[in-house]
Amino acid sequence: MEISYIDIKKVKPNKSNPRVIRDEKFRKLVRSIKEFPEMLRVRPIVVNGDMETLGGNMRLKACLEAGLKEVPVVKVSEWDVARQKEFVIKDNLGYGEWDWEVLANEWDEEKLEEWGLDVTGWKLDPAQMGDEFTLPDGDKAPFQQMTFTLADKQAEQIKNAIADIKQTEEYKYSETMGNENSNGNALYLIVSRTFSYPKAKMDLLYVRSKLEVYRWRLPLFACCTRPSKTCSWP
Repeated sequence: MEISYIDIKKVKPNKSNPRVIRDEKFRKLVRSIKEFPEMLRVRPIVVNGDMETLGGNMRLKACLEAGLKEVPVVKVSEWDVARQKEFVIKDNLGYGEWDWEVLANEWDEEKLEEWGLDVTGWKLDPAQMGDEFTLPDGDKAPFQQMTFTLADKQAEQIKNAIADIKQTEEYKYSETMGNENSNGNALYLIVSRTFSYPKAKMDLLYVRSKLEVYRWRLPLFACCTRPSKTCSWP
């Protein structure tokens, strides 16, 4: 389908469009169009034979607010009314969902917010949490996503610790509680090792570590107690 630039005043908004963008999100859309108008060419406004908007109703409104004189348009004059109504709904459906872990690791939070993505769920205000806090009642997914800010050396150390713990037998059989995120499970195991072991278990681990050191030294000790033998490291 051919894209053509049309006088924005000739493009009619769809008064029956069921999806709207309001307030701050609309202001972010206007700002994104001002800063990146080339984006419109790869996401043109779709209109019917009467130049009524079928796809991009909010973009058209934002373009008017941004002061654009022309907008890229694709005309679908051959679609009947039933097909047009179907497109209006399907064009506004959100089939996917954000992978917050990828966003947190690969993208800059300030840029994402500047581009219009709502990242308020990443931010936890310690002053609002207090010493104890509870989640509201109701159906909730049994998983949480957390984001931390770390110095480069801290991040490197944590990455290495996660990689190391994944190589252990303990990690293979550790409790995941239904979590399929390997990094989250590894971090949980590291924390459990550090803070959740009872003192008796920690003492036992310490004794075992000492026995491991003395185990390979015993042959040396034995040979050095015999005057007829020449001592050497095993």
